[in-house]
Order: sequence, then C-alpha cells, then structure tokens
Amino acid sequence: MMYWYGNGMSGWGMALMTIGNVALWALVIVAVVLVVRALQRRPGPEDRERPTPEQLLAERFARGEIDEQTYLRDFETLRQTGHSTLDR
Repeated sequence: MMYWYGNGMSGWGMALMTIGNVALWALVIVAVVLVVRALQRRPGPEDRERPTPEQLLAERFARGEIDEQTYLRDFETLRQTGHSTLDR
C-alpha cells in the first residue's frame, strides 16, 4: 500500500528547483554572450604585427616628415646594417 503525502515536493524542494533552473539559464546566457563576443572580437594592437623598419621609414616619407634624400640615405643604411627585411 502506498501513502502519498501532499504533492510529493515540499517548499524547500520547489525553492531548490527554482534556484537550479535560474542558475542553469544564467550559465547558458553567459556562455552564449561569451561565444558571440569572441566571434565579434576585432584584433587589437597587441594582435597586429609590428611594422618593419622599411615600413616605418616609408610612412615617415609619406607623411612628409623626411625628404627623399633622407629617405634614400636611411633606406640604404638599413640595408647595409642588416636591419632590412627585404634581403631575407
């Protein structure tokens, strides 16, 4: 013979089930947000490659910070001292 006392779940059981469900859905939402943010992440300054000495020199020439003679002299100096990436 089976005896049933109430609906089988006390107030504490309902409270724990509710807390468990809220925690589960919070974890699911946090996981989805983290995945979306990771997929939309743009490379930051630390992810980019550093410019080569030739690129820096060319940028300075393009901005007008140095004239053509200085550019050519410095470029040749880079090649002679082994700092050029063009020879590699």
